[in-house]
This record gives sequence, C-alpha cells and structure tokens, in this order.
Amino acid sequence: MKDFLRQNGILLLVIALLLSILIGALSFVMGGQADPLSNIVNTVTAPVRGGVAAAADWVEGVYDYIFHYGEMEAELAELRARVRKLEEQVRQGEEAARENEQLRSLLDLTARRRSLSLETAKVTARSTSNWESTLTLSKGSADGIEAGDCVITETGVLVGVVDKTGINWSTVSTIVDTDTEIGGIVTRTYSAGVLEGDFSLMNQGRLKLNYLPEGAQLVSGDEVLTSGRGDMFPSGLPVGQVEGVFTNPSGQTRYAVVVPSVKLDSLIEVFVIKDFEITE
Repeated sequence: MKDFLRQNGILLLVIALLLSILIGALSFVMGGQADPLSNIVNTVTAPVRGGVAAAADWVEGVYDYIFHYGEMEAELAELRARVRKLEEQVRQGEEAARENEQLRSLLDLTARRRSLSLETAKVTARSTSNWESTLTLSKGSADGIEAGDCVITETGVLVGVVDKTGINWSTVSTIVDTDTEIGGIVTRTYSAGVLEGDFSLMNQGRLKLNYLPEGAQLVSGDEVLTSGRGDMFPSGLPVGQVEGVFTNPSGQTRYAVVVPSVKLDSLIEVFVIKDFEITE
C-alpha cells in the first residue's frame, strides 16, 4: 500500500483536488444543497483523500527522520570521541598507579637495604628455548652495569644475573636458566644449598635447590632466599617457594624443586644491583 501511495500519491492528490473543486462548483450552483452526484463523489473519494493524507503524513515522517539523522550521527560521533577520551584517561590513571606502586616498593626496598646501588632498565626482549632462558635489557656498560650483577623486581624478588653487556644493552640469565648457580637458604629451617637451573625443569619454569644438608626437613611452601655466601650476590633476596623434595638417582643427596616468585613472562621493568653492602 505504501509503495502504491509513493508512486501515485501526487496523481491521486490532483484527482481529489479536481473533484473537490467540482463538488464546490455544484454546491454553489445548487444553492448549498448537496446533490446526489456530490454525495456519490464524496463517498467514493473519501478513502482516496484519507489515503493521500496518510501518504502525506508518512512522507513528512520520513523527511523528519532524514533531516534529524545527520544530527544523530554527529551526536553519536561526539559520544564515541568522549568515550575514547575517557578510556585513555583511565589507562593513564592505571599506568600512573602502577608507577606509584613501583616507586613505593622501591623506596621500601632501598630503606631496608640502604647500601644498594640500583639501575632501572626496561625488558626489551625475551628468549626461551630448550637451552636457555634470558632477558635483554635496555641498558648496559654505559650505565655501569656489569656481568655478574643481580637483577631484581621493584619488590626485591630475584630475576636473574647479568651475563653479557654492551654499551646500551645487556642480557640476563634468568633464575631458571641452566647457567644459574647461586647460594640459597630455606628461611624456616635455615637449610642451605645451591640454587641451580636444570634442563628438565627450565621449560616448567622451575629450578633446583641442590646439595641440601642431610636430615633437612623441608615442606611444600617453604620460602627460599639467596644466602649471600661468597659475597658475590646480596643475601635475603626472595627466590621462590619449595614445591617438593626429591632424592638424586644416586640416592646419596636430596634436592628441592623451587617455584620462582617472579613472573618472567610479564616483566616490563627491572632493577640491576650494581653494587651492594648489606646493612641489616
């Protein structure tokens, strides 16, 4: 019906107008009295006039919609721009909060270890294979970083040890790398051993605490720290938790499997300990 009115609306309107003029003329001639022909014409044309009026209303509605559509599009675009701006402000706020938390943790770390000389660096690359687990940092020898320096998070958790340095870069062997060899100690029992990377454990994100003393009673969840033996690395750096205790195939020594506290895959920024003197 709407299609018929759109295609023939003007013609019907003209016909209705002509009929109205004809009826008016007849009414004038008849002295204002409607003749039978006028009644018949009015009866026949009433639906047509109603249809034309409905079509006119429909066309007006479509016009109003088209007229206001551009305004709605503009308002929608403005709202989308506001949402993007608010989302960006939220991201900036989250980043600022993260940085503030890092600074608070770092201040707490340096307060407890006043003689630590730290250099912040970004993690620019990661390499994990069957043979190694390393990180590449954004700073090197130009910033005083040397091979053998410990690398930690902002909360002091051990990440690994610097292996090589360039002028503006350095690589770090993570704590699960097979080259790792650091003195470790279990806080609950004071049982000391050597933290070592292991080929079979590296892909699982684990390492060993080897050469445990005979009779050491370790349980799952025991905390492991660096022992500081040999003065090569600071003592008291958190390493991870004991997952289980096992006996070597020889049956002569035992070792603990340690789950690192650091999340190597999510590291963005680290701190290199360039020099230290433990005062606590």
